[in-house]
Amino acid sequence: MLLDSDLNKLKDDHFVKVNGELFAGHHYLIDMWEANKLEDKNRINDLLLKSAKAARATVLHIHSHHFGNGQGISGIAILAESHISIHTWPERNFVACDIFMCGRTHPDLALEVLKKEIMPHKIVVKKVKRGLIKD
Repeated sequence: MLLDSDLNKLKDDHFVKVNGELFAGHHYLIDMWEANKLEDKNRINDLLLKSAKAARATVLHIHSHHFGNGQGISGIAILAESHISIHTWPERNFVACDIFMCGRTHPDLALEVLKKEIMPHKIVVKKVKRGLIKD
């Protein structure tokens, strides 16, 4: 259990407090099937930037790698508040995305951008509270 003096030291650590729970941030694991346009590196980079901005996150760096003709892309937006990543498998019409955000961001808004732009026919989202502090 943290003491009040310890909590004062942690005021600016960007932990999130929701409904009385204190934790490092929201981590969304997103699987999307039957998606298209999964081989365009510029599109993936734009999508990373657009989703981060929608969440009101601070983009520090975006990097992606295309694995070759007909193959997928792995891309990541490094944020002051953590990261967003996109990994594509065009041969399977599958995308795995990852949103991890702390502070005063809005990961649900980033998720909405990803869903709108990728337009999957099937999506599964798992939401996890990382670093949950229990009393």
